[in-house]
Amino acid sequence: MDEFGYTQTLDRSIGKFASFAAGVSYISILTGVFQLFYFGFSMAGPAYAWSWPIVFVGQLMVALCFAELAGRYPVAGSVYNWAKRLASGTSSWLAGWLLLLSSIMALGSVALALQITLPQLWEGFQFVGDGTGPYDFAMNGVVLATIMITISTLINAFGVKLMTRINSIGVFVELIAAVLLVLALGWHVVRGPEVFFQTNGFGEGNDLGFFGVFLIGAMASGYVMYGFDTASSLGEETKDPKKTAPKAILRAVTASFVLGGLILLFGILAAPDLTDPQVGSPDGGLQHIVLSVLGGPFGKAFLACIVVAVVVCTLAVHAAAIRMMFAMARDNNLPFSRQLSKVDPVRRTPTVAAIVIGIMAVIPLLVNVMQPAIFTILSSISIVLIYLSYLLVTVPLLRKRFARKWPILDDGSEPGFCMGKWGLPVNILAVLWGAAMTINLVWPRPEIYNSVPPFEWYLQWGGVMFVAAVVVGGALLYRLKIRHQTGVLAEHAAAVAAHPSSNDPRYDAPEETVPANAVMATES
Repeated sequence: MDEFGYTQTLDRSIGKFASFAAGVSYISILTGVFQLFYFGFSMAGPAYAWSWPIVFVGQLMVALCFAELAGRYPVAGSVYNWAKRLASGTSSWLAGWLLLLSSIMALGSVALALQITLPQLWEGFQFVGDGTGPYDFAMNGVVLATIMITISTLINAFGVKLMTRINSIGVFVELIAAVLLVLALGWHVVRGPEVFFQTNGFGEGNDLGFFGVFLIGAMASGYVMYGFDTASSLGEETKDPKKTAPKAILRAVTASFVLGGLILLFGILAAPDLTDPQVGSPDGGLQHIVLSVLGGPFGKAFLACIVVAVVVCTLAVHAAAIRMMFAMARDNNLPFSRQLSKVDPVRRTPTVAAIVIGIMAVIPLLVNVMQPAIFTILSSISIVLIYLSYLLVTVPLLRKRFARKWPILDDGSEPGFCMGKWGLPVNILAVLWGAAMTINLVWPRPEIYNSVPPFEWYLQWGGVMFVAAVVVGGALLYRLKIRHQTGVLAEHAAAVAAHPSSNDPRYDAPEETVPANAVMATES
């Protein structure tokens, strides 16, 4: 940690599998695939499954870029700290700011996934009404999500050892369940793959035809395959992180693609009736297919495994958000930084940040408690923010490549991962992919942002306005206040700064970037 200007304050106890598990649990195929299958299917039918390999190829380009950076800078708040070494102070702060907000919103939307599974597992989990009222589904989802976030807060505040132990067990269960589910669904296939090449009337009436609804349905896949940077964000708590983190990132996204893709494939091929409206309904979806195909105790057992996946995914998203808040706060880059960066001396974890993140994640749920389309709205906005934050890393990284400043000159340390000559084309594809998906996701379509009454223009444009507000508002906050106080807080600064200075030709620090070893003795 001296190399980056920080002192080691977190507990370095995470091994190889736990690091891999952190990335897998954030992506969480059983959470994401089951949570938004109904949405993708209702938009584009069986052919929406083609969005899965497309999203994987695009996200793999981003993951490869991140693996290179993780092999150089395996520190908390990965995206923020990478951008800090690639771009200006404003750009890097925005990268952290957007990822922090997206993680908080994602925490709420992931916890909401319990509503899609628990009442189908046992009707007693429908605490609000009987599920038939216009707001029963959304309100009960908020109740379940709030309980889950409270549990996650307690576990993450207790310490990283407990969190990673639960997370690793949960991921092991999730992977075994995913493999068994693929085999079970594959055994019950009732139709051939030609169904994936038929539009079945989907897209009629859309200006772009089937392609238009396919772009909307692709959000269901885009929602799943992100968060692989979590393995590096836990780098300060990982053993041999420069080698462990890059491998964990690539293995997590690849394993999730393979297993998730097979579940989608065989789930659609095994569905008894694809015209059943329950298949494209929020209270049905892939869970309904599993129960219909496997039935009885076997179907319920797989739904229980999905609940386990949602729990560990919530823990991982919460953990990633905590590390981002901690990383920005110890650089004095957030309001109340000294409090938010406090590390419990016994548990060696940012306890205050864990509690604050938990409270903030519940707020969007309460604001949207009467919104029946709460799932798709929160999900889409959180994905837009995370894609934007990723672009604030891949774009400056590409600029460095064009200027022949990346990979960096020999700085005496061994990089954990390097793409060599493939770095430039991969980086270009990562930027193009990120820009295209950001536009697609923020597009103010009524199917996403205003799918149920009341049909108001401000609801349809709410995603665009919210994203614009947090970007512009965040930039103003940084330029007018934060940048004047930025610098590593004294309690987190390395005793002997080993970070290269701005005069070192190997370290091309932008003008706005404050060196990591600059110490702020006081906090405004």
